[in-house]
Amino acid sequence: MRKLTAAACSAVFLVIAPGIVAGLVPWWLTQWRMGAAYPLPVRVTGALETGAGAGALVLAFAQFAIQGRGTPAPRAPTEQLVVRGLYRRVRNPMYLAVLAVINGQAILLGRPVLLGYAAAVGAAFIAFVYGYEQPTLARRYSAQYEAYRRAVPGWWPPGAACLPGADLTRCQRATALGGASHRRSLAGVIGKSRTRMPVA
Repeated sequence: MRKLTAAACSAVFLVIAPGIVAGLVPWWLTQWRMGAAYPLPVRVTGALETGAGAGALVLAFAQFAIQGRGTPAPRAPTEQLVVRGLYRRVRNPMYLAVLAVINGQAILLGRPVLLGYAAAVGAAFIAFVYGYEQPTLARRYSAQYEAYRRAVPGWWPPGAACLPGADLTRCQRATALGGASHRRSLAGVIGKSRTRMPVA
């Protein structure tokens, strides 16, 4: 698939899928009206989380078109395994970004109903990833995907373990994972991704 075609198809899928899950449904649940009067700093945090999630979502979709020459849609998958950009840090940035947008709206609007909705969406994402996506990628990219899966965490970026208040041992373990051996493993996966993969 050409990059321009991949970009156009990815943009359409972005509006149809995440646009509905992270935009239309939250609007339907809240009409984007303010609920609980959270303090201003809390609401600002929610706005920042929403914006960061939306930005990460656009970047993740762009990476599918630029590197993968495909889309996130199962009907139009990538020709290459996407391992660059946000995908260097975590294997599922797109799902995490959608959850950030929903959670951010919950905090910004003071609407706990969106937290429950985010939990349901997160459960659906996990079921989809483990029930369909990972097995499909393993069949499509075989050893390359297995190496990538071993090198990069699925849901918890290495640096997140060192946030304030985190357990010191866990932080040190994550830091070691992000060290030289981790970088060498990921570099090998990225090198393989430069070879054009056949479309299944």
